[in-house]
This record gives sequence, C-alpha cells and structure tokens, in this order.
Amino acid sequence: MLHCIFRRLVIHSRKRPGSVSSCLTNSFTSEASMSDKKRKATSAAASRPSAKQQKLVSTKEEKKKQRAAGWLQELVNQQRSEKRDMKLNKKRLRFLSDTQKIKQGSDGVLYWMLRDHRVQDNWALIHAQRLAIKENLPLHVCVCLVVPESEVSTLRHYSFMLKGLEEVAKKCKRLDIQFHLLHGSAGEILPGFVSDHSLGAVVTDFSPLREPLQWLEDLKKKLPNDIPLIQVDAHNIVPCWVASPKLEYSARTIRGKITKLLPEFLTDFPPVEKHPYTATITAKPVDWVETLASLQVDRTVGEPEWAKPGTKAGMAMLESFIDVRLKVFDTQRNDPNAPALSQLSPWIRFGHLSAHRVALQVQQGRKSTGQSVASFIEELVVRRELTDNFCFYNKKYDSLEGAYEWAQKTLKDHAKDERPYLYTREQLENAKTHDKLWNGAQYQMVTEGKMHGFLRMYWAKKILEWTSSPEEALSIALYLNDRYELDGQDPNGFVGCMWSICGIHDQGWKERPVFGKIRYMNYKGCLRKFKVAEFEKKYCPKKL
Repeated sequence: MLHCIFRRLVIHSRKRPGSVSSCLTNSFTSEASMSDKKRKATSAAASRPSAKQQKLVSTKEEKKKQRAAGWLQELVNQQRSEKRDMKLNKKRLRFLSDTQKIKQGSDGVLYWMLRDHRVQDNWALIHAQRLAIKENLPLHVCVCLVVPESEVSTLRHYSFMLKGLEEVAKKCKRLDIQFHLLHGSAGEILPGFVSDHSLGAVVTDFSPLREPLQWLEDLKKKLPNDIPLIQVDAHNIVPCWVASPKLEYSARTIRGKITKLLPEFLTDFPPVEKHPYTATITAKPVDWVETLASLQVDRTVGEPEWAKPGTKAGMAMLESFIDVRLKVFDTQRNDPNAPALSQLSPWIRFGHLSAHRVALQVQQGRKSTGQSVASFIEELVVRRELTDNFCFYNKKYDSLEGAYEWAQKTLKDHAKDERPYLYTREQLENAKTHDKLWNGAQYQMVTEGKMHGFLRMYWAKKILEWTSSPEEALSIALYLNDRYELDGQDPNGFVGCMWSICGIHDQGWKERPVFGKIRYMNYKGCLRKFKVAEFEKKYCPKKL
C-alpha cells in the first residue's frame, strides 16, 4: 500500500494546486417500446421501497458508518499488543559516547526525555526499556526543565508542555517507571543525577536545534566515560542522519531518499509495558500546579481553548481528522475558511503525538481518500522531515546567512528599494496595518495560537515587504511566530519563515522591487484562492 500511496504522491506533487479530475458519466438510450416501459416501470415501482423506507435504510447505514468516539485509541492499543515482538531498527540510534556497554553493577537505565514527551509510540523509550530489561534493571525517565529569559517564553507554551508531561508522569507511574522532573540544563544536573542513582546508561531522543544540541554536547563532556550515551531519533519516521548525510536543497532532492526508506522504517510500534524491575530509589512527586505557577514566563500570552495538551487529546484530534477532515484535505487544504487541515502540529511539535503514528493510521484511509492521503503524507513526512534536515545541517537556520547565495544576493540588491508601507514590530504585533487580511491572520495567531498554512506564507512575505530590511523582516517574523504560535520554536517554524522571506527550498522567480527573485504573494492572489471577505469578517475585529 505504501508504494501505491507514494506513486500517487509523486504524481500529485507535479499537479497544479487545486486541479481536479473530470467526472464522466455514461448515458444510453432504450429501444424498448412505450408499452414495455410502462409495464417495467409499474413492476419496478411495486418492488421499490417507499420514500419513508428508503430514508430509514439510509439513516441506519449512516449510523453503521459512524464510529463511536475513542475508536482510534482502541484500534491503536490492539495494534500495539499484536506487535509486542516488533524489533527496533538499530539505524534509529547512534552512540554519542566511546563506550557502548552498560556499566556493570548499575541500579537502572535513564531515558532523558528531551523532545518527545510521550510514553507510547516512542522509539527512544522503547529502546531504553528493552535495554533495562535485558540487564534486569529498573527504568527511569527524566525531563530537564529550562525556561530561558526570553520574550518567546510564554504561558501558552509552558502550560501546554507541563500539562502534557503531567499525563506522561501518570502513565509512567502505572507502568512502574520512575518519572523525574528536574530543574536546570542537562549538562548541569544530569551527571550528578546519574551518579546519585547509580544509572548505567543514558538514552535520549533527537532535536536538530542549537540549544538542545548544546545541552547534549555539555552532557557528553561531563558524563563519566564508562556510561554509554545513546541517541534515538524518535521524532522522524526516517532518522535524520539516515535520510541524508547532508543539507538537502529542496523537497525534490530529499523526497526520493525518504520514500525509498519508508517501507523499512514506517513499521508498527511495540508497546511500552509495565516494567518488571522496581526501583529502590523512587521519584519525588511533582506538584504540577505549583510548578507552572512558579515559572518566570510571560503570562499575557494565554492558553488557547481549542487545543488541549497531552497524548490523549492529540489522539482525539487525529481521530476527528480521519473521520471528518481527511476526505477534503486534498481539495480544500489551501482554503483558510475550510475545516480541512489536521490541526495536529502542536501535539507533534511537543512530542505528545508521534508523526510516525499519524502516518500509520492515516495511510489506512479508505480508497475514497487516497489522493488526500498522498497529499497529507507529503506534508507530514517529506516536508516536515526536510525541516529537520535543514536545521540539523545548517547551523544558521534562522539567519539570512543561512539562505542560498542567490537569495542573499537578490535580497541585498533590493534592500534599499522603496517600501510601499513601513511598520514597526509593535504595529505588526498589534495587527495595525492597512491590510485587513493580514490583520485578521495576525489576530488569529495572537488569540488562538494558530494560523492557516497558506496565510502563514502570505503573512511572512508581507512582513518582508513592509519592513526596512530583510534582516529585520526575518527577525520580526520569527519573534511573532515563536511567541504566539502554539507550534512555534520548532524546525517547521524556522523553515517556514526562511522559505517565505529567504527562498529556502524554493527557486528564483521573476524579479520585482523589494522581493528581488524571492517568490511574491499579494492580496489579489488571495482573492483568487479563497473567500477573503469571509475570513476578514471572522478574524478582523472592527477595533483593529
């Protein structure tokens, strides 16, 4: 089935957005006489159910089609139980230490949960548990809580994260796995924690961003030489370092590499089960309410109502996508007014939900949603994993210096071009521009923590057009995205802004003022795509 999906995927990627297939019907004429027609019609009418009977049958059929809420979680639980013996592909992990053997005489194995905040469908935790069981040892999980002093450290993000971790802690307790919430960076606190608990190995997951990479490097330097440090890419379906050993130019250059490896890596998950070895040193209980209240974050950026944190809520959102929105994803995903998107990005960004799990369940879609499945897999797998590739292999992933040479040159050539409007960061943040569509998109982001993907492109490109330099535009776009978007501070956000403003993973287009050869978008183009007035009416309050 995967080969079929991706054959359609490649064909689909060559189509123009919005293209649809023709729907043909066959017609025929009857050579029967008029009397024969009347006789047959009378006979058919006698055997045909009445309108009322047809309505009852139709209602019953619809009820059969409707699945009870929670069906997806039940199905996934069954799938995991059937794959208890599923092996972990060793290509998913790599040793960051010289030693690979667990320290003998240890009292446990530690999983440092860095990016993927969930228990099930987590290859890093699966590996840590199997390693612990092999050595007859208890299993510990820890999170190192760090809150940088930054304008983008908000209640919106840390509340979502901590409430998701509270769910993780409860699940760990039920499975006899010790969960520890530690305060401070890994390099500062984990070496001592490992020593105090006599832990014989440390397993962690993968993030391509510079801060987590620095924490990992600090830990590597301070961890005792006889303690193996193992990294497992639990976020990407195809591990980042396996998909490609270099910076890829575009989706076109990485697509074939990923799709070729999907049959090997897009496998079912075995379950994380009740751990058979109990720790003698137990974790301190966490007061989650007090922990959140104590954080030094900006509380003016509040929690949105539409997104409930945690794996359970993420699975419910995935279920609703499969049941309701997936069938129109291919045809309506570029319409900000249409309920066609998955809405899963916050749960994937915080690791509450595995993109691997999402792909597994979506690919089981019915034949009627085949093209939507292909389009969605392209975005979920190819495009999303391309962003990890960019951030991992390009250390200047959030800077103009990280753009291609042609893009840097064209932006520099047009840096002094006259701008039609100039707005400050404060004006943009408060949605105080002349453009009602842009204001509405910004207002939605501030109030709901989300923005439709098509509008994110328009939104970022207008910032380039309305600020004094490309450097300022990129800085403002990243600030607004990371401060307000619930899925901000993530490779997808960095690459989204870099694509819109710096042409990353794109090509040169017709040269024009301000943009140079960077792809251009305007208000008139949006009018051709969707009902702009409908969006403006909903998201652009009169006071703006």
